[in-house]
Amino acid sequence: MVRLALLAGDTMRHGNPLVQRILLVIVLAALTVAACGAPPQAAAPAPSPAPRAALERQPFAGGPTLLRDGVALRKVASVNPGAVGLAHNPTDGALYMLSPGNGIYRIDVQSTTEPVLVAAASAISDGNLAGMTIGPDGVFYVTANRPVGDHETQAIVRRGRPGDGGFTWQTLATTAPYPLSGTPFDHVFNGLAVSPDGQWLFVNSGSRTDHGEVQSNDGVFPNTREVALTARVFRLPIDATDLSLPNDEAALEAQKLVFARGTRNAYDMAFAPNGELFAVDNGPDADYPDELNWLQEGRHYGFPWRFGDMANKQQFANYDSSKDKLLSDDFTAVKSGTYRNDPDFPPPPGPFAEPIANRGPAATQYRAEDGSQREAAAEGKPLFTFTPHRSPLGLVFAGTSGMPADLRSAEGSLSAFVLSWGAAGGTLSDAGQDVLHIVLTKQGDNYVATTEQFARGFKNPIDAVLVENRLYVLEFGPGAAIWELTFS
Repeated sequence: MVRLALLAGDTMRHGNPLVQRILLVIVLAALTVAACGAPPQAAAPAPSPAPRAALERQPFAGGPTLLRDGVALRKVASVNPGAVGLAHNPTDGALYMLSPGNGIYRIDVQSTTEPVLVAAASAISDGNLAGMTIGPDGVFYVTANRPVGDHETQAIVRRGRPGDGGFTWQTLATTAPYPLSGTPFDHVFNGLAVSPDGQWLFVNSGSRTDHGEVQSNDGVFPNTREVALTARVFRLPIDATDLSLPNDEAALEAQKLVFARGTRNAYDMAFAPNGELFAVDNGPDADYPDELNWLQEGRHYGFPWRFGDMANKQQFANYDSSKDKLLSDDFTAVKSGTYRNDPDFPPPPGPFAEPIANRGPAATQYRAEDGSQREAAAEGKPLFTFTPHRSPLGLVFAGTSGMPADLRSAEGSLSAFVLSWGAAGGTLSDAGQDVLHIVLTKQGDNYVATTEQFARGFKNPIDAVLVENRLYVLEFGPGAAIWELTFS
């Protein structure tokens, strides 16, 4: 199982390709200038950056289509399909790609040489590789998951220090064995992020269920839904060695290892320039929104009681799936009958943190209660956050310099890009496989987003890296490549 298995319910099932992006960081500066001996006078507001012209351009036959002016596209390398991670090493300037079946490859973006394998999968861990990140000091971190018998899994977090002739690997943390569901919804441990101060490693553990239903794995784990090691984000001391994560809620709480709960599969996390942590989250096998969340310590993000701002109907005693217009017959959880009346569904722990509201114009399709396809932005209302089944991935933030002015983060707003793997099922017409630009603006105790599609037509884009004014996009599907989008 590769990242493909980790995204099981969200990627292979939902398959979301996405690459949108909106521009609009409008900076109004009010400067005051004091003349010698004269009272200060307010200067005229600085001009806002001119909106970029929309266009439709395909520089490479069969490649992505660019939708905005001021962008150059270059094919960095063709890669074998199935790679799941892309990271930039600030100490040597190279990109590194994680292939679960082979290991870690080094990519020199300044040349046309083929990716070079620098760490074989067998040298990293005895599990299935799932995620990778690189710290500011050039240290590598990976997650892997190994089967324990026929019905359990165990996660391993490893730290690799590159040196002459290879890497020196240590185990940072290992979980106790915990129950697999034996379904595509075993999202296991995957995404990673290093805190800006280099002190903490944030690790995502996905859910073992689609929407909180009982998954007994053919009766091996009776009445089991989520467990203490699933559907949450952990915060681990980055210098830990052989840390043990028990499958016990009280023990984890005592160790203060859980950062946030209620995330279904926060596969990609990223720190913004202001030091805040954000994560994309993939929704279930029903037409509920995919999410972008501002992750804060101790908060609960709703899974499995809520998706977006919508309640999971299975928690209600009068639920009748035959009347549920949010269900599509081609999804695994629907076909297997796990959307059903469920009188033992646990009560919500509440309160829940809200996902970020998306004001559009992009990625705001939704399924209405009558089954019709609707556009939230066209109706003047937000969606929390993205069109169902887009499977958002590859979240990256722009800094306050390096990018064109309208694509930078600024005081009071954040500039980000996010990919969409793309929808593998359902009937909504927004199928993703694109790049979105997102402007996040603080509103009350959360952020709101404006989104614009920047490019489309990628082959299941799965991860991204932003280096100065260059966005690198890794594709997963057949004919995969690494693309460089340069902004000017």
